[in-house]
Amino acid sequence: MIRNWKQILMLAIPSLVAFASQTTTATINLVIVGKLGFLFIAIVGVVNIIMYNAFAIFSGIGHTVNYLVAQNDGAGNMRKGIERTYFAFYLCGIFAVLLALFGWLFADDLLRLTGGSDELVSTGTLYTELRFYAMAFGIFNFAFHGFLRGIGATRMSMIVSMIANGLMLAGTYALTYGHWGMPELGLKGAGLAIVVGEVVQTAVCGYVFFLILHRKYGTRILPRIDWREMRLIVSESGKLGVQEFSLSLAMYLFTAFVARLGDQALAANEVALSIMSFGFMPAFAFGSTATILVGRYVGQSEPKLGRRAGTDVAILGSLFLLLLGTCELIFAVPIAHIYTSDPDVYKLAAHLISISAFLQIFDGLLNVYAGCMRGLGETTFLLRISVICSWALFVPLAYLFIFVFDMGSMGAWLALYSYLTVFGLSVMYRFYRTNWSTIRVKEAAAH
Repeated sequence: MIRNWKQILMLAIPSLVAFASQTTTATINLVIVGKLGFLFIAIVGVVNIIMYNAFAIFSGIGHTVNYLVAQNDGAGNMRKGIERTYFAFYLCGIFAVLLALFGWLFADDLLRLTGGSDELVSTGTLYTELRFYAMAFGIFNFAFHGFLRGIGATRMSMIVSMIANGLMLAGTYALTYGHWGMPELGLKGAGLAIVVGEVVQTAVCGYVFFLILHRKYGTRILPRIDWREMRLIVSESGKLGVQEFSLSLAMYLFTAFVARLGDQALAANEVALSIMSFGFMPAFAFGSTATILVGRYVGQSEPKLGRRAGTDVAILGSLFLLLLGTCELIFAVPIAHIYTSDPDVYKLAAHLISISAFLQIFDGLLNVYAGCMRGLGETTFLLRISVICSWALFVPLAYLFIFVFDMGSMGAWLALYSYLTVFGLSVMYRFYRTNWSTIRVKEAAAH
């Protein structure tokens, strides 16, 4: 067991650092922008939810690359893994153009749909537009990181992420308030910093993929289009993308519900979500590790070893989140106070954190076992359970608690964690009920 845990930690810790650097960057950026006032906290929070939806639609490409490459690596067939990665990049190119156009045309409409005030819409439109431009590059970066994690190069993924996140953080500090000889651009500067960070990350990813990794994997050999493989990439990306989008759209409506409680309630909600993201991101890291290990064992025709690996990842991830939740519970008020000096905002945020500090373990279970199911290639189940839990449970429960029972922000968060608990336990149950004798490496269907 100790050897298994060591292998898990060798893969998980770099991913944990990479995801934590993203979370830390987003948190510090929110703190920096938050000094402009609670309206700007609300804007950044709402835009984060919008971008989460935009990312979710196309995130299936990166998740698909991750699990397919892990399976191909385990099977010793990286030629096919490289081919599939190229096809994923082609899709990213198409969707990047669509994302940029959508942000240019509809940024203000998206803010208006959240139900925010007129001031929030007018102040946040340009920032929203810039975030869409950044996301156009971000989907390439996510697909590339999926490839790196698929081959087990989580340390390299960590280094690339830290370079990009460090640049975003420095740029936000400099451009928001005019430090280091930069112009003082306020919220616009914060948006420009994210664009620059994503563009630089894309350049670094290209350097790593086409130059550093070429020596081992022949990454500069352009594959011929295989339409069967392309259909597989589109199909798997679509299922995983819709799965993520069903959650993100539900979170968008959740935010819209909270927005109707007022800008201060919305700001407190976003502060609490930002703090709790220190649990979300480690959960993603352990989930990614589960995908790598389970996918490799499937490629090696040893899926039952993947079952053991998935269990070990879940145990380690839960222990980590238990420790993290304890710290969040103890220091909820001072941490929330870092974001804003408005007592109504930080006290409410701290209260929300206190009720969810330990419930986030179920979010960890959800991410780990969803990662296991991706490693198995069981993407159809993930799509179905995500849609059911999001729309038959989460959204109705949030509406009921907020507007019918008049429970305010507390009701919103009880609905959120009820949903994560049911979703997580459902995916865990399905993982252990899998018929392991039927698990095979995912292949393109013959036509």
